[in-house]
Amino acid sequence: MLTLSGAKSAAASAARGRHFLFNWPLLALVALGLSGCMTATTHVAGADPADPAAKVARAGYRSTIAPYDSLRPATPAPWRDRNDSVAPQPKQDR
Repeated sequence: MLTLSGAKSAAASAARGRHFLFNWPLLALVALGLSGCMTATTHVAGADPADPAAKVARAGYRSTIAPYDSLRPATPAPWRDRNDSVAPQPKQDR
């Protein structure tokens, strides 16, 4: 596909009288190839993560099931008693 495109471009520029062939895909490929060879210019703010001697914070253990309460079915109780036990207390008159 690229060869056919290059051949068409060369034929068109030869017909127009231009002899210099400027190939954009080739230029992009060369630029990408050269940019891969450049050194990194950014600096790591802290310790190098690839350094095995770098000090790191200890990982603490927290259980994911520590506040677990058994959710087995409770024994049935009269609904009015259960409702009264969780209802807000009435305010006393002053």
